[in-house]
Amino acid sequence: MKLSILDQSRIATGSNAAEALQNTVQLAQLADKLGFHRFWVSEHHDTKKFAGSSPEILMTHLASQTKRIRVGTGGVMLPHYSAYKVAENFKILETLFPNRIDAGIGRAPGGMPRATYALNNGQYRNVDRFPEQVDELKYYLYDTLPDNHPYGNLKATPLTDTKTPVWMLGSSTSSAQLAASKGLPYMFAHFINHEAGDYAASIYRKHFVPSDELAYPEQGVAVFFICAETDEKAEYLAKAADLSLLMQATGMPSNGTPSPEEAIHREYNSYELAAIADNRKRMIVGSPKTAKRKIKELAAKYHAEEVMLVMFMHDYEDKLKAIQLISNECHATGEID
Repeated sequence: MKLSILDQSRIATGSNAAEALQNTVQLAQLADKLGFHRFWVSEHHDTKKFAGSSPEILMTHLASQTKRIRVGTGGVMLPHYSAYKVAENFKILETLFPNRIDAGIGRAPGGMPRATYALNNGQYRNVDRFPEQVDELKYYLYDTLPDNHPYGNLKATPLTDTKTPVWMLGSSTSSAQLAASKGLPYMFAHFINHEAGDYAASIYRKHFVPSDELAYPEQGVAVFFICAETDEKAEYLAKAADLSLLMQATGMPSNGTPSPEEAIHREYNSYELAAIADNRKRMIVGSPKTAKRKIKELAAKYHAEEVMLVMFMHDYEDKLKAIQLISNECHATGEID
C-alpha cells in the first residue's frame, strides 16, 4: 500500500497566505525525502482559510523544488474551465517533469456561489457537461481527438512522449460510477464524506471498464490526518480540526485554522459536540502506532491500494512532525511503502 499527501495550504490564525504556501513547499520537500508516493494540492476560491486557488501553478513550483515524488492536483474543478486549456497546462507540466505529474479533477465548485459566477463570467456553471469534459480532457492529453470532432485535428501542445494520468476525485457514488465508466483511477474523499465511501468504492470496482490508460481499477482514499508522539498529544492537536470544521459547517466567521488552545477554551453545546463526534469519523488521529493501524483499517475498508493523508493541524511544525512520525513507523515494519 502506498502513502501519499494532500495539502490544502491551510492558513492558520495569526499567519498569512505567503507563509501557508511556503509551508506547503517545505512539506512537499520533506515528503519527497521520506519516500511518500505523491503530493497533491487543492483548489479553493474566495476564502481566508486556504491559500491554494490555482493548483496547476502551485504544483509547478512544487515539482521544481522536489526530485522524485509525483506532484498533482487534488483537484482542478473542471466545470469552471476549458478542458483544452487545462490539458495545455498539464502538457507543459508533463514536458517539464515527465512521469511525475497527476491530473486530479473534480466537479465541486471549490468556493461560494459568487466565486463560481466570477469564474464563469457571470454564467451558470454547467456541471451536466462534466462527463463530456472528462472525455475532452483525455482526448487532448493523449492526442486522441476523434476525426469527427468539431475541432478536427486540434492538438494540445506541447506534444509529449509521456502521459499524465487523469484521476477522478469524488465523494459520492455518482463520481465512483463516472470514474469506473471512463476507466480512470479514483480517489474517494473520505475527509469530505465518511458515510458513502465503502459503497462508492464497491461500485467503482464492480463497474470498472478498462481503458487504454488503465487495465484494472486503481482505488485510493483521502482522509484528514493528525499524528503526534502520543495519542494524548494527537488528541490535543485534533481539537483545532474539531473547531475548524464546526465553524465551517455553521458559518462562523473565521480567519483560518484555529489553535488547539482556542478550541479547548471554547464551550460547546450538545449539538456541537454531536457534530464534532461525527466529524471525527472523517479523521485519523493518534500516535504513530495508532495512526498506522487506522490507516490499514481504512485501506481494507475501501480495498484501496493507496491512502492519501490530508494534513489538518494549526502549526506547520506539527505537520512536519506528523509525516516524519508516520513515515518512521511504517518503514520500520515494512507494512506500508
